[in-house]
Amino acid sequence: MTTSILLIRHGETAWNAVRRLQGHIDIPLNDEGQRQAEALARALADEPLHAIISSDLQRALQTAQAVAGHHGHPARTVQQDVQLRERCYGVFEGMLYADIERTYPAEFAAWQARDIDAVPPAGARVAESFRQFHDRCTDGIAAWAERHPGQTIAIVAHGGVLECAYRAATGMTLDSPRDFQVKNAGINRFTFDNGKLALKHWGDTAHLEQLVLDDII
Repeated sequence: MTTSILLIRHGETAWNAVRRLQGHIDIPLNDEGQRQAEALARALADEPLHAIISSDLQRALQTAQAVAGHHGHPARTVQQDVQLRERCYGVFEGMLYADIERTYPAEFAAWQARDIDAVPPAGARVAESFRQFHDRCTDGIAAWAERHPGQTIAIVAHGGVLECAYRAATGMTLDSPRDFQVKNAGINRFTFDNGKLALKHWGDTAHLEQLVLDDII
């Protein structure tokens, strides 16, 4: 039976705003991210969600808990899964992109050239290659889909996780340049059937437009 999946990137963090790499560092939502999470939650209030699943990192969990709160699910019912974490970038984590390029030019170049088996230097944590990360998070998404056949689930994760899902669903190779945006608190709709992801709709941010209007007004 087909599982419908709403795959959502967490709301904005302070580090998103300044292009500081987060990876596994546990950064909370900033004020804008909290506003985005609330707008997302209102948009999904009437969605027939059978389960709400999140990465265990707080920026994703806070976003998922907002959805649960507006959906009649107690926040404690959000199920957490470490497999849905962002990619681990080792020593790059916590650094500005510009500082990574200056301090680790060869490793930065391999990352930007989409060498999918390149592994950044270890830091507080051992880094992953893009291939390892892709396999980890797509396996995680598949496992949740298989637990909910014929149902609709929401998964709140990270930009890299959504990128991997997009590539898996569309047949886009891992080493090709990314030509699509992954927006904070955007709604992306997939189906899962017979072991395969399929993309139905990408990048719905209509619920965030009112935030912009409110700022203008």
